[in-house]
Amino acid sequence: MTVCIYDNSSALGKAAGTDAADLIQSAIHSNGRANIILATGTSQFETLDHLVTATGIDWHKVIMFHLDEYIGLPVDHPASFRKYLQERFVSKVPTLEATYFIQGDEDPGRECARLNKIIADHSIDVALVGIGENGHLAFNDPPADFGTGDPFIVVDLDQKCREQQLREGWFKSIDEVPRKAISMSIKQILKSKNIICSVPGERKAIAVRNCLEEAVSNLYPASILQQHSNCTVYLDDLSASLLSKNIA
Repeated sequence: MTVCIYDNSSALGKAAGTDAADLIQSAIHSNGRANIILATGTSQFETLDHLVTATGIDWHKVIMFHLDEYIGLPVDHPASFRKYLQERFVSKVPTLEATYFIQGDEDPGRECARLNKIIADHSIDVALVGIGENGHLAFNDPPADFGTGDPFIVVDLDQKCREQQLREGWFKSIDEVPRKAISMSIKQILKSKNIICSVPGERKAIAVRNCLEEAVSNLYPASILQQHSNCTVYLDDLSASLLSKNIA
């Protein structure tokens, strides 16, 4: 794992988006296509903004997987991650070779089985992820399941996670925030050849410190990224404010 710290979220997003674009181009050059995973949420705004404006990517040779989605939320809800990715990514790039959204309003068990069958045939080249305020990776809240080999799983959202979604403005009240989601599992994320982890903002500072400086633990789910040799964590001065000076 490599840690890079930037002056602000804009510089962070530019670096993360540019590096993601380079990795996608490299995969296409080597393999004829690139398989990618995209995350959502406010932490990804500027990274995705820079990725969609990158030049030189043949998007027709890119296959996109979706990291996580609420269970029971319709696609037209303001908090739908399918809606987020459609508006912020899919609609802004040329037609992708394939797009695999998580259908959170379908039967969760059947949907996990469908996605697990599909992703089994795809080696992920680049995964874009973030770190939650509770240290979660995707929607794998603490204590996260580090053991399951299933690529997509049904998870319970803890109170801190649900409160974060409310504070970010996706819902009008805590009662509206779903209690369950379909999430890519920890093991499946770690199978990615390259991981780009964008984590801007002061409210993530405690989680960043715990996940990057404490021992790997399912109580700090994103701490598992310490064990990935091709993971780069992109921080700004605010999210990195509680780190030891020698971390980067």
